[in-house]
Amino acid sequence: MIYLDNAATSFPKAPGVSAAVARALEAPLGNAGRASSIAGLGAAGLAFEAREALSRLLGVPDSRRMIFTKNATEALNLAIMGAVPPGGLIAMSGLEHNSVARPARRLELERGAKVLRFSCDESGRPDPAELDAAIAARPDLLVVTAASNVTGAVLPFEDIVRRCRRAGVAVLVDGSQALGHFPIALADIGPSAFCFPGHKGLLGPEGTGGLWLGEGFEPEPLLWGGTGSDSGMLEQPRALPGYYEAGTQNAPALAGLTEACRFLEATGLEAIERRESGLRARLARCLSSLPRTKVYGPKEGGRCVPVLSFAIEGRDPGELALELGRRGIAVRPGLHCSPLAHRALGTLESGGTIRLSPGFFTSEAEIDRAIAALREIAE
Repeated sequence: MIYLDNAATSFPKAPGVSAAVARALEAPLGNAGRASSIAGLGAAGLAFEAREALSRLLGVPDSRRMIFTKNATEALNLAIMGAVPPGGLIAMSGLEHNSVARPARRLELERGAKVLRFSCDESGRPDPAELDAAIAARPDLLVVTAASNVTGAVLPFEDIVRRCRRAGVAVLVDGSQALGHFPIALADIGPSAFCFPGHKGLLGPEGTGGLWLGEGFEPEPLLWGGTGSDSGMLEQPRALPGYYEAGTQNAPALAGLTEACRFLEATGLEAIERRESGLRARLARCLSSLPRTKVYGPKEGGRCVPVLSFAIEGRDPGELALELGRRGIAVRPGLHCSPLAHRALGTLESGGTIRLSPGFFTSEAEIDRAIAALREIAE
């Protein structure tokens, strides 16, 4: 199989991930914070190692502010639902995933909040006037994705964060398609919060993700319950990270995520970015040469992650994906849980696009075989 769906979940995982998960499952880990035994301390140690590894990768000093969630969707919901009050205002880019758009819609319908959007072009550049207006409106929270999950365009999220900070506006960055693909130094950028999954660019197990909280950003928790600390209190203990981590953590998956972070550190995110950029550029050039084919997203030279979308005139994306699947090529057709982005591209009414997302372990030969299959289908 030629796997070109890494934007949904990465495959294969980083070397050592499955072995780390297996070792954790075979050990008597106990329950972190709920036992004084060696087993319970083992589970706590795995969580601590994962927190430290992620903090190093993101360049932040205090790992207590690294909150574990089961995916980026949960992290985004925690930040959005916990930070925007009834009747408040939330601003977002026009390229946001449904994990942002749907919580915002719920706030609008159930809490009387207002939603303000600023549009972006295919290269991820925001409309200057609309972005200025969004920041000037002083929303309770501004949300911006670091990279589009439809076109791969990297947005100028660092600049947007700095502008929000100068204006005193809280800003949440969705790093779902960015983290693991290029270096991100949160201490230098300074967002209020940063969300990410563990199973995409980080090359870790599914069921992992996180929310890094900047100083002063304290949303309400999504879950309330056992934290393993201050059990005599009926209120949720406010100490981090437990305030946001009620319930038992997935220690085996966190062991795998730690191993994935170690691989990324050892390989170097700059080297990963160079290789993946080359793979995407190769795909874009070859796709552009196919008959009746339109490629969406940044043109050559624009900054992007290894994601791109295309459509063949007169062909349904779902049918194309089935034909590729019969040839052993895994892709993602449709709207990619991002109808706002497809509306901006003009592909919403036609059923979306085909998305190709190679990964660090994709070979040039696999790219060439996929293009050969597409050329056969297109002709």
